Amino acid sequence: MKTGFIIINYNDAKTTQTLIENIKDYKVLDEIVIVDNASTDDSYQVLQKLVNSKITILKSSTNKGYGAGINLAAKYLIQKYSKCNLIISNADIIIKREQDIKELLKLFKKDVAVVAPTIIEHNQKNRGWHLSTPWQEIGQSIPFLYSRIEKRYRYYQAEHYQKETSLVDVVSGCFFLINGQVLKEIGYFDENVFLYYEENILASKLKKVKKKTVIANHIEVIHNHSVSIDKSLRKYKKTKALKKSQEYFTKEYLEASFLQRSILFLVNRLSLGIKFILQK
Repeated sequence: MKTGFIIINYNDAKTTQTLIENIKDYKVLDEIVIVDNASTDDSYQVLQKLVNSKITILKSSTNKGYGAGINLAAKYLIQKYSKCNLIISNADIIIKREQDIKELLKLFKKDVAVVAPTIIEHNQKNRGWHLSTPWQEIGQSIPFLYSRIEKRYRYYQAEHYQKETSLVDVVSGCFFLINGQVLKEIGYFDENVFLYYEENILASKLKKVKKKTVIANHIEVIHNHSVSIDKSLRKYKKTKALKKSQEYFTKEYLEASFLQRSILFLVNRLSLGIKFILQK
């Protein structure tokens, strides 16, 4: 089966070039697709110089968000190769060795749709998390209680990762592998969210079709977290985008009641108000 590697670029050609340099000679990759998500700088012109028989660049006419950018490349690769595995990656990723990709690909099975390594962010391990409930989303949104609620309900305990692989609900969207046919079956990424919660929505879709997500505990990639995002979004705008996506996810995928949605909306307005004051 063919393997495609997808990178989303927005005003960050230098970081994308670094990743390309890291992976361009990997024989396990049949094609690398860069999606320039309507950059406002000269990223497209710079990255176009990298194009060859293995590297393709697609330019989006408008920036409709991270999920829309992935869909553009995924549909291109699936149309070209029919059956293929897709590697979705942020530009700010460091892959230690080609063998890690090969080992991750071996973990695909009939009922496994998503495979991911352990992500190293700020010297911490990110191995995925539980799908939440509406009340947990509300709890995590209450100012000053986020870390306590998150620690108790969101993450798996350390003993969950004692074996070489572990099943999880959700994995980080910064780097993971997905079966292309399954992605097509579930209708690709939901383009109603511009940024954030793409992972939770994907996990909800996979749950409905009874597909599993596997973490490889012994394989690590490094994520220079938020390099790309921080260059183009201020902290308040990031939080605002996060809250909007959270409210959409809670309504459409967690099927929250009117009461739950109303409480979440009010809690988020309070949280945004505090964030705005602190930023000022």
